[in-house]
Amino acid sequence: MGLFQKPPRTPEELLAAQPLDLTPDEVAELTEEEWYARAYKGEGVPQLTVRAVLLGSVLGFVLAFTNLYVGLKAGWALGVVITAALVAFALWRSLLAIGLAKTPMGVLEMNAMASTASSAGYATGGTMVSAIAALLMLSATPDNPEGQHIGFWLLIAWTGSLGFLGTLMAIPMKRNMINQERLRFPTGTAAAVTLYSLYSEGQKAIKKAKALFVAAGIAAFTPLLLLLNALPDGAGGRKPLLPSSLPVFDWLPAPSKGTKPSDWTWSLDLDPTFLAAGALMGLRVTFAMVLGGLVLYYGIGDRAFHEWTWTNPQGEVVTAITAPGKAWREAGLWFGVSIMVASALMSFALQWKTIVRAFRGMRSSHEEGSEMEALVQRTEVPQSWFVWGSLFFGAVVVWLAHGWFEIPWYYGALAVVMTFVLALVACRATGETDITPTGALGKIMQLTYGVLIPQNATANLMTASISANAAGNSADLLSDLKSGYLLGANPRRQFLAQFMGVIAGTFATVAGFRILVPNAIALNGQTLADGTFVQPQYPAPAAISWRAMAELFRDGLQNLHPMYQQLIFWGLGIGAALVLMEVVLGHRKRWVPSATGLGMGMIIGFNFCISMFLGALIAWFWMRRSPRTASDYLVPVSAGVIAGVSLISVIIAILNNTVLS
Repeated sequence: MGLFQKPPRTPEELLAAQPLDLTPDEVAELTEEEWYARAYKGEGVPQLTVRAVLLGSVLGFVLAFTNLYVGLKAGWALGVVITAALVAFALWRSLLAIGLAKTPMGVLEMNAMASTASSAGYATGGTMVSAIAALLMLSATPDNPEGQHIGFWLLIAWTGSLGFLGTLMAIPMKRNMINQERLRFPTGTAAAVTLYSLYSEGQKAIKKAKALFVAAGIAAFTPLLLLLNALPDGAGGRKPLLPSSLPVFDWLPAPSKGTKPSDWTWSLDLDPTFLAAGALMGLRVTFAMVLGGLVLYYGIGDRAFHEWTWTNPQGEVVTAITAPGKAWREAGLWFGVSIMVASALMSFALQWKTIVRAFRGMRSSHEEGSEMEALVQRTEVPQSWFVWGSLFFGAVVVWLAHGWFEIPWYYGALAVVMTFVLALVACRATGETDITPTGALGKIMQLTYGVLIPQNATANLMTASISANAAGNSADLLSDLKSGYLLGANPRRQFLAQFMGVIAGTFATVAGFRILVPNAIALNGQTLADGTFVQPQYPAPAAISWRAMAELFRDGLQNLHPMYQQLIFWGLGIGAALVLMEVVLGHRKRWVPSATGLGMGMIIGFNFCISMFLGALIAWFWMRRSPRTASDYLVPVSAGVIAGVSLISVIIAILNNTVLS
């Protein structure tokens, strides 16, 4: 099989490149034998073409900045496969209209393009907003508040190796989970339905793409006002045209006497990214975030600020909250993270049936040498790719971990083996629920290596990043292969498209991280000489959670403020209880506050919680007033806002750090 195919050119080839007569929902009901007989379009139909991979890489490269930005801002990742399909379809139609493209792109080409974009824009960079950001935060000291970045090429090698390793680890799971058990993989199914509809409802798709572009264009103006250092600040530096937030809630009673609500981060943030993220998250999660903030500020804020004192190992008497603006970084951090950790691990444990099925499903249902098995061997990704590829990239990961992150080689090898086990569980969970438990998997690794290598925060973070990033890539590949399966694609060619996307995603996320986060101050904030605390540019909730776990194992529980210790135990109990309540209430669980939202509301500033809740409220009203238009345009508009802000923010960061510095 050659690597690349030629695009369709003849009328016969263009006809063969059209979607199946069967809808994705009909294909989903076929057995493996029926799929090969009725749905598989064969090896000859163009799928893995140079133009599909290039377009997917370019879109993935751009969308990687989007996910990096929203991940640092809101701790959340935006699935890019449907966005990429809409944009690519509209873009290719435009290129055809002006004569720059010669023939339409077939549905399988578009699917390969979407796989490349998804790998580059969504799956590859997860470690950047978690472990890598946390490591940068920990590297900061009072003498060096800017911290120390990992070397650029080292980070390229680390991120790329994890991306390739995770993609390869999904190979032995694909046939059982997709062909035989026919797990739904909701995102992959939605992507297949979207791609199928593009060729039957082209004008509707064009309207959605236009809505995305318009939203991006309008939102792109906000960073010019909020981030671009266009004005002199009177002290020899420069400042933006507008402040990033407005203290519009100072008429409310403050959590503590002698302060204002704005001192506690109660303000209206003007970055529309949070409105869009909230619209996509929904009311349940964002309401829980607001609730978490209220508990932190009005429930424990005053006592933590004035009464709960402690003499630290340096002999200093400190309160649990040293300044109102630090409440979410001090007391809120330990309360919120423990809620999120307990809920993630409890949810993971309650999926024990899923875990058991994952290990039972690793065998073929056809006899060796049968005609069916021979056909499978010609189309599926060879198991030898998994074996030799995993050995190679696993060895690279172990070598990098040992040489640069102080992880003994045998512990690095153990981390790679554990990653395969955890990736197996992650893929099963994604197939059944559409939720990839990367957070829980990272915490399992942090707990494991907190015991194996205590007092080593770097090893704790980087071993956890192996499992979280690789498992995310595995799950993303299977979601994309599910889309291809429903459209009749060749899985081996689609795997190669996904593999190539790792390259673009690696360079985009590493470069983007360096541009957006020039130093640790952007994540940690900074205390000025007069004692004023300047809030960080990026709250980085995922990184804060990872950092807290690493610090806990490094320093020991006994070295934490006694109030923080209490909050950890309270949080663990609350997080576990909320998950159990969801199980008991079943379909009525919507009345239970989201544990994830409750925890996030305590580990980011309240200004971000307010914005996301407002975004969810706007989306709810839109859905109530016009369900049809909201169903069609809510996701494209939200994705457009996030894309427009994030891409212009990258450009502005370059200008601020060079021309306007």
